[in-house]
Amino acid sequence: MQTIIPYCNSLTSFSRWKTREVSIGDLKLGGENPIRIQSMTTTDTMNTIATVEQSIRMIDAGCELVRITAPSIKEAENLSAIKAELRKRGYKTPLVADIHFTPNAAETAARIVEKVRVNPGNYADKKKFEHIEYTDAAYNEELERIRERFIPLVRICKENGTAMRIGTNHGSLSDRILSRYGDTPTGMVESAMEFLRICRDENYHNIVLSMKASNAQVMVQAYRQLVREMMLQGMNYPLHLGVTEAGDGEDGRIKSAAGIGTLLEDGLGDTIRVSLTEDPEFEIPVARELVGRNSKRGSGTAIPEVKFENGNWTLPYSPYDYQRRATKSVSNIGGTHVPVVIADYSKRENITAASLFAVGYQYSVQLDKWNLTDQACDFIYAGDHEIDFEIPGTLGVIVNSEKWKSHHNKGRHYPLFCGEEFFRSEEKSAVLNFVAVDLNTCTSDFVSRIKTRNDVVLILDTVHPHGIAEERRAAIALMEAECSVPFIIKRNYMNENDEQFQLYASTDCAALLLDGMGDGIWLKTSAQISPAVVNSTSFGILQATRTRISKTEYISCPSCGRTLFDLQETTAKIRARTNHLKGVKIGIMGCIVNGPGEMADADYGYVGTGPGKITLYKGREVVKRNINEDEAVDELIGVIREHGDWVD
Repeated sequence: MQTIIPYCNSLTSFSRWKTREVSIGDLKLGGENPIRIQSMTTTDTMNTIATVEQSIRMIDAGCELVRITAPSIKEAENLSAIKAELRKRGYKTPLVADIHFTPNAAETAARIVEKVRVNPGNYADKKKFEHIEYTDAAYNEELERIRERFIPLVRICKENGTAMRIGTNHGSLSDRILSRYGDTPTGMVESAMEFLRICRDENYHNIVLSMKASNAQVMVQAYRQLVREMMLQGMNYPLHLGVTEAGDGEDGRIKSAAGIGTLLEDGLGDTIRVSLTEDPEFEIPVARELVGRNSKRGSGTAIPEVKFENGNWTLPYSPYDYQRRATKSVSNIGGTHVPVVIADYSKRENITAASLFAVGYQYSVQLDKWNLTDQACDFIYAGDHEIDFEIPGTLGVIVNSEKWKSHHNKGRHYPLFCGEEFFRSEEKSAVLNFVAVDLNTCTSDFVSRIKTRNDVVLILDTVHPHGIAEERRAAIALMEAECSVPFIIKRNYMNENDEQFQLYASTDCAALLLDGMGDGIWLKTSAQISPAVVNSTSFGILQATRTRISKTEYISCPSCGRTLFDLQETTAKIRARTNHLKGVKIGIMGCIVNGPGEMADADYGYVGTGPGKITLYKGREVVKRNINEDEAVDELIGVIREHGDWVD
C-alpha cells in the first residue's frame, strides 16, 4: 500500500475539480463555467478570408475558442485583420494566437487577440537534443535568461487583459529540462511551472495550463502530476486537455478519448481540443460528445471511498507511475500475456464460420485452413449457441455454464459462471473458468475464496452510471486483498451509435488500462454496432493505451497554418503503403515546429521543412534532408527497409 497525494476530488464519486475563473475576452473559463470546446485553423494565417471562413465553419459547429498560428510577426500582425473581419460578420468568438519560437510575435499578438498560447519548450530555448550537465548555479542562470525573455509578454498580457495558455508538449521539452528531469511527465510539469512562477511573481493569473503528448499514458500522468503539484502549492489554474498528434479517423478518436476522457471522468479539465488530422470543424462534434457525456447520466448508488487519511489516499498502486497489476497466468490470460479481446456473439441468431471474418478469422475453402489477421480476437462469447464447425486453433469459446456442462467435452470451450454459482457448481473446467462479478460480488469472503484458484478469470462488469469508478474500486479491493486472479474489463453499450460507442468504450477501458488494471476487454453492444467495429475498437483501445500493439501507429499532427503539405492526403498515402507494419510508429508532421520533438515517440518521421520539401528521420536523427515531396513516400519506404523494419 502507498500513501498517495490526490490529483482529483475523489476516485469513487464524480465532481469537477474547481479551478479559478479566467477571462478570455467575454468568455469565462474555469470555475463553475461549462467545459469549453476549441479547435485550430489549418489555413495560411496570411490568407485573411480563408482563415475567417474556416473560423466561421468551426464556430458554427460549436467551437468556443479559435486558435490561429502566428509563426512570425507578420502573421501576428495579420490577426488584427482576421479579427476585424470576423467582428464585421457578427462573430465575437475569442481568438488565440499560437506561438512557438518567436517572442516578438507573441508580444504583438497579445495586443490584438484575447489569448496567446506559448510553448515553454520552444519559447526561450533552441532544441538540439543535447544532454548538458548543469550545476545548480548554471541552471539558475538559464532560468534568469528565460525570465528576461518572458517577462515582457507577461506584462503586455497583464496590461491588455489578455489570457495566456502555458502549453507544454511532451515532444518539445527543452534540452535543459530533458537534461535534469528526462523525457518524463515530471519534466513536462516543471517546464510549465518555470513559466508559471514568473507569471505569479508578476501577479499575473489569467492563465490556463496544458500537458499534451501523443502518448495517452504520458499525457494522463503529466496532467495528474500537474494537478498534484498545484494542490500542494495552493494553486488551481484551469486545464486545457488534449492528446496531441492523435491522428485521423477511428485511431484519432480512440486515442483522444483514451486521454481526454480518462481525465474528464475524474473531474479534471476546463477546455478541450480534440486534435484530429481532419478539417477542424470535424473535431467539434467529437469534443462535444466527450464533454457532454457526464450530463447524460445519473449519480447512481454511492461507491465506497478509498482509504483517506491526513489529506492523502492509501492505494495499492500509483496513479502517477504505470505498473501493470501483477496477476497469475491462467491459460493465455494474465501474467505476462498481453490483454485479450473477447467478441460477444451471444445475441446473434447463429454463429457460422463466416461470422468470424469480422473478428479477424478468415476461412479459405480452397485451402481448408483459417488465416488470422493481427486483430484476431482471442475468445468469442457464444452464450447458449452451439458451434457446429471446427474453430480456429487460436480461438477460445466462452459459453454459459449450463451449456458448457452439457457439452464440456468440446475442445477450447470454457464455462461462464455468475459469482457464487462457481463455488456451488460441482462441474468446472480444469483449465479455465470465467466468473462474472461486480463490486458488490467482491466481498472479502468471496475474494478470499477466489484468490486461491489457479483456473479462474474474473469478468468485471458494471451497470453503474459511473462505471469507471465502480470497476476501479473493485480492482483496488482485489489488490488490497492481494488477489492476483486476472480480470477482464466488461462494458455494455445499448443505445449508442458507432462514434459514441467508440468514444465511450475508449474512455471506460482506457481509464483502467492506463493504471495497469485489466487483462482484457469485452465490449457488449446492441445489434446496430457491427462486430467488425466492436473488434476494431477493442484493439484500437489496447493500441492507444500501449498495452497491446496490433498495427502500425501514426503520430500525425492535426495541421495548421504552418503546414507545408496536404497533411490529410499525405497521411492517407503513407498509411496505404505502410499499414501492415505491425508495431512501427510513423510520425507525419507538417512543419519543423511539430517535427523531431513532437514525434519523439516515433520510429520514423516524415517532416515538412520547406515548400515541396520533406526531411526524413529515424527516431530523432535526420537521415535524408530536403527531398522533393513527390519522391518522399518512396524514400520513406526505403529508409524503413534500410533499418530492417520493412515486411513485404
